[in-house]
Amino acid sequence: MDLVAYLQTTLMIKHVFQHDSAGGILLVLMAVAALLLANSPFASIYDGFLEMPLQIRVGALDIAKPLLLWVNDGLMAVFFFMIGLEIKREVLTGHLSSPSQVVLPGIAAMAGIAVPAFLYFWLNQHDAVAVKGWAIPSATDIAFALGVLSLFGNRIPLSLKLFLLSVAIFDDLGAILIIALFYSSELSVLSLIVACTGLTLLFVLNRLSVRRQAAYIVVGIVVWIAVLKSGVHATLAGFAIAWFIPLKLKNHDGHPMLEHLEYSLTPWVSFAILPLFAFANAGVSLTGVSMSALLTPIPLGIAAGLFIGKQVGIFGACWLAIKLGLAKLPDRATWMQFYAVTVLCGIGFTMSLFIGSLAFETQSAAYMVDIKLGVLIGSLCSTIVGSVLLACSQPSKETKEEI
Repeated sequence: MDLVAYLQTTLMIKHVFQHDSAGGILLVLMAVAALLLANSPFASIYDGFLEMPLQIRVGALDIAKPLLLWVNDGLMAVFFFMIGLEIKREVLTGHLSSPSQVVLPGIAAMAGIAVPAFLYFWLNQHDAVAVKGWAIPSATDIAFALGVLSLFGNRIPLSLKLFLLSVAIFDDLGAILIIALFYSSELSVLSLIVACTGLTLLFVLNRLSVRRQAAYIVVGIVVWIAVLKSGVHATLAGFAIAWFIPLKLKNHDGHPMLEHLEYSLTPWVSFAILPLFAFANAGVSLTGVSMSALLTPIPLGIAAGLFIGKQVGIFGACWLAIKLGLAKLPDRATWMQFYAVTVLCGIGFTMSLFIGSLAFETQSAAYMVDIKLGVLIGSLCSTIVGSVLLACSQPSKETKEEI
């Protein structure tokens, strides 16, 4: 990587950290607000707000959904679009462009997906419906995790923050593959043809070096609508579209198009889309909820997968990889700090709730209550324990001097 590319990547990473730390705090506040509203006399207003119907109709094209699904299918597609931009940039020119930098977070992400999923499956294997949620505890919420990590400032080496960001990138990629393979419904061939045609047109725009962002956006909206109607989950359209945005081509304002879009979208995603998603999905009524309800297979499987499965899978696989010489511990990080970060990877919140809404989309509302309980308990335990471990871990004298 040349000096200019390195500086651009460094500035982008700092930008992401700044927004994710503040966005993580806002995410927590919105989740707490949703919980308070769902357990207050205003619960009916909260539910009515989420069920408010919204419709867009142009000729024969009719898209009618409650507000909750506009958030989950529409706004989250923008989030996945930004994730796609980030992954493309990091893989081609960023800190994931070097094979040596990919090994440890790649191993961590695979283990962090497999072990929690297996733990959930093991606890729910006798229930044909419940077992569909096996992927729920496999996700990591990067905004929450980086938000917690940022509270410790320079006590945490930058290499650990980069490790967490890299794990989250691979984790998101895994989640996208899971959604595409396991959580797509009956397919519409015509809609898929329209979507593929749109992606082909995006490829042509890219190869012809078209500089107008509006052209990519208009075609991208058509692709999103086609995917929405196809039976494949609409958020996947956002990720696919991102890979056809030119990396180095400058737009008509003179900025590299991909980085300009990512830079522009980051504050909207951090301070609007993800907090709104948290507000729309975290509200769960705790009326009548007892300890026995928390120990039923679905909430227990999710909570155990996030809090136990994540740290056991990630730390265990990384420890083995480092001891075998396949990778090395992040620079200037202690084993205690590294372990604490693996615990923070159990904060699944946003993506876990999202996958849960897909896994039990056709089931009763009781399943979503179980999902929310499991995600909240698992994420809360990971946050508290990870924070305590970070607070107790002291950087070495050498680390303090270099920081």
